[in-house]
Amino acid sequence: MAAGSGTKTAERLYDIVVFGASGFTGQFVVEEVARAAAAAAAGEGQLCGGRLRWAVAGRSREKLRAVLERAAERLGKAAFGEEVGVLLCDVGDAGSLATMARQTRLVLSCVGPYRFLGEPVVQACVENGASCIDISGEPQFLEGMYLKYNEKAAEKGVYIVGSCGFDSIPADMGVLYTRDKLKGTLTAVESFLSVKSGPEGVCVHDGTWKSAVYGLADEDNLKKLRKQIGYAPVPVVGAKLKKRGFLFYNQEFKEYCIPFMGSDGSVVKRTQRYLHTELQETPVQYGGYVNIGGLGSVIKLMFAGMLFLLLVKFNFGRKLLTKYPEFFSAGRFTKEGPTQKQMDGTSFTMTFFGEGYSEGQDPQNGKPNVKICTEVKGPEPGYVATPIAMVQAAVSLLEDAASLPKRGGVYSPGAAFSKTKLIDRLNKRGVEFSVISKPEV
Repeated sequence: MAAGSGTKTAERLYDIVVFGASGFTGQFVVEEVARAAAAAAAGEGQLCGGRLRWAVAGRSREKLRAVLERAAERLGKAAFGEEVGVLLCDVGDAGSLATMARQTRLVLSCVGPYRFLGEPVVQACVENGASCIDISGEPQFLEGMYLKYNEKAAEKGVYIVGSCGFDSIPADMGVLYTRDKLKGTLTAVESFLSVKSGPEGVCVHDGTWKSAVYGLADEDNLKKLRKQIGYAPVPVVGAKLKKRGFLFYNQEFKEYCIPFMGSDGSVVKRTQRYLHTELQETPVQYGGYVNIGGLGSVIKLMFAGMLFLLLVKFNFGRKLLTKYPEFFSAGRFTKEGPTQKQMDGTSFTMTFFGEGYSEGQDPQNGKPNVKICTEVKGPEPGYVATPIAMVQAAVSLLEDAASLPKRGGVYSPGAAFSKTKLIDRLNKRGVEFSVISKPEV
């Protein structure tokens, strides 16, 4: 069923509404939607019959107008006129969210931390027949929404797709890309993230920091939530992927590595569970890691990490961490977020090392006998790659309706988009998937 088909699509004024458009990340998403609308108008793709109807939504008309002016200026266009809607709504006002959801096929939810602000948007969308995409990297929120709204979304024929930003489209779609490029059966993948910065360094807005603080403080509840969902275990096919330690030296990169602390692992696992149970595909084991550099970086990280883990356990500690992000993150997280120069100088590469069994080999017997290496490269992760990923996921949801799962529901990106043209679209927008080394037998 096509997105938003709970109510006739024709009755909807907009294809996309960006909610939280005047927030730090929201402003970049607005810019990216404006690019997609310009591409549709230029006849690239079949999007919405050549016209993408869109709107921005948030609490302040002035701020929303300012964001639209900034986006027009950045795209070198005259100011947007009446063709872009401006909707006033507040996450604390259920009526205003319902009014927004009734007017659109799809809501892009940019208001975080999602554990505090995300659910009312999901609820409004499900109840009013709109699909919803977010960029949450918070497993508890994502899995909580699955528990509460999966069945209702299926009944309404709408798609709720979480973690459609840097968390976790490169990892989730990267595993599927690696699987599709291996001639045979892929059974295990490890990914290694490297972030490069220019002379200005790397910086992240403190919204992400807050999500991490509350997420780590609440890990016990995530375990309870998973018990409640009652996930079926994902079978291990092929040789079991060895778990690495908290810190290890990677010969391949000549750098120290640690496990990636974001939502990638949980998102990939949800996708693999879905593809195995619903489509009978072979599940892929996954481990995600991040390269942190030499010994100096390790020592700095150990001190900062120990302090963070100590403070996050206590209420006063969490208050300190959220009040002074710059101090506790050695300048990495700030209330202002990165400058344009910092964003321009930053990029990421995620490298995937996969192993599996060649065609004709039984993955249940013997050792893996093929290897493959792929990568996903892109611009600055938080505010350049994330809006690209979110908006291309939105375009895929609107344009590739026939390739989405047959039922609506709450999905991870890989589960929703494995059969769509999302990877092709990302490649065209500078988030590039490629094979580095062909399978070695």
